[in-house]
Amino acid sequence: MFKKIIALSALTVVAMPAMANKEVKITDDLMSVVVKHNGQDFEVKRNQNTRAKITSAFAKTSRPCPHFCVQPMDMGNGTHTIGEIKLLEMIKAAGSDSSIKIIDSRTPDWANRGTIPGAKNVPWNKINLAKTTDDVLSKTLKETFGGKLVGSDVRSASSWDFSNAPTVVMFCNGMWCGQSPNNIKALHSLGFPGDKIHWYRGGMQNWLLLGFPTVKP
Repeated sequence: MFKKIIALSALTVVAMPAMANKEVKITDDLMSVVVKHNGQDFEVKRNQNTRAKITSAFAKTSRPCPHFCVQPMDMGNGTHTIGEIKLLEMIKAAGSDSSIKIIDSRTPDWANRGTIPGAKNVPWNKINLAKTTDDVLSKTLKETFGGKLVGSDVRSASSWDFSNAPTVVMFCNGMWCGQSPNNIKALHSLGFPGDKIHWYRGGMQNWLLLGFPTVKP
């Protein structure tokens, strides 16, 4: 049990009991973060079992390329590549700021195995220009990415106004996964501002490797 909740920077931090130095913290002075998931408070902390191991679904080290090629660090167009600490800050902020969205780009079968708290599942194929329909693309760009259709061709950057675009954090299964990079490239091609995209490159594999919890989307 924790004794109280105190504020530190943009995060909500759970105060530590007397033997805090023996626990599995996030950083030296940060034990956990309270975020919103489906409107409810959810405490994100690392697994306290120091013998815990990553789940079998993410234990595989070698997947064939293509399609599972190692992704670059820089997605271009001003997109920010982030790690876990920045991700936690943004998840926390998203709980009270609707202009920040945490997006799980994986297909529903993967997302339903467990996702990052606070994330919404927006499958990569909804904005993959080679696979989606005009109706699905248009609806997704409007409802999730703040797009306003100003032209007739929904697949053209000149047809979209993203002046009210939210800040989005996108992730998928890991640094070998192409689902969130696919979405990021599609958004770039449609005129979405790159500097409003944050990419958690490590994805679910790194999240689980560090002992963080998952939830149902």
